[in-house]
Amino acid sequence: MPVKPITKQLNVALIQSELVWQDAAANRAYFAEQFSKLREVDLVLLPETFNSGFSMQSNLIAEEMTGPTVQWLQQQAMFYQWAICGSVAIKTAEGVHNRLLFVHPDGSIEYYDKKHLFRMANEHQHYVAGACRKVVQYKGFRLMLQVCYDLRFPVFARNRGDYDVLIYVANWPQARRDIWRTLLAARAIENQAYVLGCNRVGQDDNGFDYSGDSLVLDYLGQPQAELKPHQAGVLLANLDLVQLQDFRQKFPAMLDADDFSLL
Repeated sequence: MPVKPITKQLNVALIQSELVWQDAAANRAYFAEQFSKLREVDLVLLPETFNSGFSMQSNLIAEEMTGPTVQWLQQQAMFYQWAICGSVAIKTAEGVHNRLLFVHPDGSIEYYDKKHLFRMANEHQHYVAGACRKVVQYKGFRLMLQVCYDLRFPVFARNRGDYDVLIYVANWPQARRDIWRTLLAARAIENQAYVLGCNRVGQDDNGFDYSGDSLVLDYLGQPQAELKPHQAGVLLANLDLVQLQDFRQKFPAMLDADDFSLL
């Protein structure tokens, strides 16, 4: 009998949405409604601080890891049997982290604490920076977790041969939308990885406008799927691990990469 080709696929959904300012219950209700419309999905991405908007009132909006938003994420992931990834202000003994949660279908959680805090909004005065990279293993894929402003710092995101997909969730303002798209493409090309960029739309209570521009890029930096700007919606895409591995074998640029270490 002919041997069936090995296929490793990941179906992703990026939810580009407005966010209700500092109202976790309203945001959870909105995303729950969006979840009910999805089919045949492995991973769902939500924007940065999806339950509150990008608020500097961190002590007001922060929840515990045992709080209602984390519990809701676990319930949703287990009910639908897919993974969910989005960031939440989380209170810890160190202070409040902008924490990107990756909730597996069994309810278990891995997370990344945003390292690069956006000083132009004084995020560094209201949140505590993380220090460590985080790569999650899921359905045969290795997923590197990043948040918004991290996108500007390629050394931290440098692929050491340890990931296949680079995830960015964001509240990235419309005024810098061209930078968002350019840097996402650069990260895909230089790291030979799929890049997922999930951003919000609408206006927050600080008066900042967000165009969204959520997109999925392949390892050549080409848009595989993208959403229209300024419109809420769901972006669906399929990632093929075998195609990525084949490309890396045919064009092994990482073999010539410079050695370095993060201090």
